[in-house]
Amino acid sequence: MKDALHILFVDDSADDVQLEQFELRQGGLAFAAKRVERQPDLVEALGEFRPDLIISDDSMPEINGSTALRIAHAACPEVPFIFVSGTIGEERAIESLKSGATDYVLKDHLGGLVQKVRRALKDAEDRREHRKLEEQFRQAQKMEAIGRLAGGVAHDFNNLLTVIVGYTELILRRVPPVPKRGELEEVLNAAHRAGALTRQLLAFSRKQMITPVVLNLNASVTETQKMLLRLIGEDIEILTVLDQSLGNVRADPGQIEQVIMNLAVNARDAMPQGGKLTIETASVVLDESYVRGHAGAKAGPHVMLSVSDTGHGMDDEMKSHLFEPFFTTKEAGKGTGLGLSTVYGIVNQSGGSICVDSEPAHGTTFKLYLPRVDEPLKPLEPAPPAVRVVAGLGTILVAEDALVVRKLVSEVLCEEGYQVLVAQNGEEALRLIENHPGPIHLLLTDVVMPGVGGKEVADQMTSLRPEAKVLYSSGYTHQGMFLKRLSPGIAYLQKPFTPDELRRKVQEVLAAKS
Repeated sequence: MKDALHILFVDDSADDVQLEQFELRQGGLAFAAKRVERQPDLVEALGEFRPDLIISDDSMPEINGSTALRIAHAACPEVPFIFVSGTIGEERAIESLKSGATDYVLKDHLGGLVQKVRRALKDAEDRREHRKLEEQFRQAQKMEAIGRLAGGVAHDFNNLLTVIVGYTELILRRVPPVPKRGELEEVLNAAHRAGALTRQLLAFSRKQMITPVVLNLNASVTETQKMLLRLIGEDIEILTVLDQSLGNVRADPGQIEQVIMNLAVNARDAMPQGGKLTIETASVVLDESYVRGHAGAKAGPHVMLSVSDTGHGMDDEMKSHLFEPFFTTKEAGKGTGLGLSTVYGIVNQSGGSICVDSEPAHGTTFKLYLPRVDEPLKPLEPAPPAVRVVAGLGTILVAEDALVVRKLVSEVLCEEGYQVLVAQNGEEALRLIENHPGPIHLLLTDVVMPGVGGKEVADQMTSLRPEAKVLYSSGYTHQGMFLKRLSPGIAYLQKPFTPDELRRKVQEVLAAKS
């Protein structure tokens, strides 16, 4: 890491360079300097010295100014290049500017050098900032597009998994204990593992159902630490630095635990020979200058959660793909590539932002910023008593556009003794709500359907039949429903679900007080 400004002088005269350095320091510039006068030394200095500015003579015995400019521009085109020469004429100066030089100064007029250097450095910084913002914008667009794709895939896949899990469980209930049951149980186990993957995809795409509460990240870190001690291994030291005056945030406790675990596992994998894992919390205020340089960040008071390791670090190419689903540097079979993408989705869904600082061989630091809230922690509410599942009584309207899911749900509920009305889309559900002669006790509706969606169907149900209950089900839900709690009396069943989960949830909703 460079702390000072680096200026590379390409000049055969040490005395001239000394005068130029004196002029710059008199003008208030602090810098580290290196002088070269041969082409091989210039090439080496561009790589090792990593200059922020190049000041070059135009006429030298070993290398001319045009060659120096061409070499420098090829190696580091963003670095300003200023000619300082005693022989450069107006025609040659114009030619050099057309070739990529930033500016020129005559050696007998060094009084203007400081001003031109400052202007060149500022222009270069502005260009770098502009490119950085453009890259962040492109990255945000790419992640948004990948998120939409991941959410859509997960939604469709969850419908298929609901059918696979549902019918496999129905078959297992109906067949006597035989050797073939083991094969069916393997199918069921595989489907459950696939369901875990789709939940991670939904977390990345910010289309996962969450239950945000006011919480303190210090408590989340402390509660997770015991699991980390078992998970990380004895060759890695775990250090926590917790701000005792930490403010509160609003987030889903289970998701925050998942974030800490995923980042800790990522740190462990980056330190195969052991090292140090540091988890830190702090109250911070993000200002406008920080926000301008970090896409997705918002100004204001935040709570920071930092996870650092002393591992092998990452280069810029790896960092550019870091949060993409299924991106992994691990061997085949040793990782899904969803750990960090899940972290990215959870942090964004919680209204926060994340930044990464890493260099090869210098470890990695993830910093998560969640908006601070001025609300006190609420005491934990006692868990509601378990609902006893009894034989089904009542009429249920099932609105589901996926045929195989609709058939499965109808079959399970009919077996329980419910009268089941089925609608293959929202329009058909609306007609049944308006025209069915008897009571409808429960609407079980998919959230996302073509045409009229589940929310519109539910609104019509509660308007025309206020005594009816509503149970939403989907592979994902609309963005607005993630960020707000569901209205009182409205319940949700996440796909993929098992027949037993469906039975229990339906019975629970029907038994709940209006």
